[in-house]
Amino acid sequence: MNELNYAELNKKMWNDRVDVHTRSAMYDLPNFLKGKSSLKDIELAILGDLKGKRVLHLQCHFGMDTLSLARMGAKATGIDFSEKAIEKARELNDQLKLDAHFICADVMKMDELLLEPFDLIFTSYGTVGWLPELTTWGKNIQNLLKPGGSFVFVEFHPVIWMYDDQFTKIEYGYFNRVPIIEEAHGSYADANADLHHTCVGWNHSIAEVMENLMSVDMQLIHFKEYDYSPYDIFSNSVEAINGYMIEGLEYMLPLVYSLVMKKKDAD
Repeated sequence: MNELNYAELNKKMWNDRVDVHTRSAMYDLPNFLKGKSSLKDIELAILGDLKGKRVLHLQCHFGMDTLSLARMGAKATGIDFSEKAIEKARELNDQLKLDAHFICADVMKMDELLLEPFDLIFTSYGTVGWLPELTTWGKNIQNLLKPGGSFVFVEFHPVIWMYDDQFTKIEYGYFNRVPIIEEAHGSYADANADLHHTCVGWNHSIAEVMENLMSVDMQLIHFKEYDYSPYDIFSNSVEAINGYMIEGLEYMLPLVYSLVMKKKDAD
């Protein structure tokens, strides 16, 4: 499948999901508008003090996390390739009278945007699985960070994407060798939504993520795995102390991981 086809298929899916997601209980937009942060404890523990910092949020969807970063005092910019998502993000920014900035662009081509360097770049939960390769991704992150700047990353663990939807068998490979083409019905935020799409993803091992960042002189300063997900998006999930686990596999699978990479200071 060529680059154009995968991008067009996935963009259509994400455009169509915006209205469903803004109405969903999972995103809880009404309480967000009242002041509730959309950020979870995992990322809050590693983001640190953002007051006055220039922060770039990759694959921001319709902007709730970007706007939460702005509420923390960041000079926040969100990027996403979905026109409908960025339109909604700008609407929310105006409604909340915040000063976040939103750009409709492919993160694989953000080197073309001529942006000023950022103090911190952030992305989380279900992002890199939509990218066919991480070499360009890593280079773009490094190029858009100031010397000494940090990349904060929280992502679903690649081990869980090896399983079928019911977590009964291994269906996909851990390593990024072939695209994963699926027929998606509904959405993780609303399984009963009248949405039907062909989508294309890739499983990226943790080593692939780290290698592509370390190869551009990024230094690992934090890495952690978690046996729970803060989001209830998997089949057969059960509520746990910190979030959700897979029923029958409680405390056995890593569901999320986090890392922080730092760009080396200028000589």
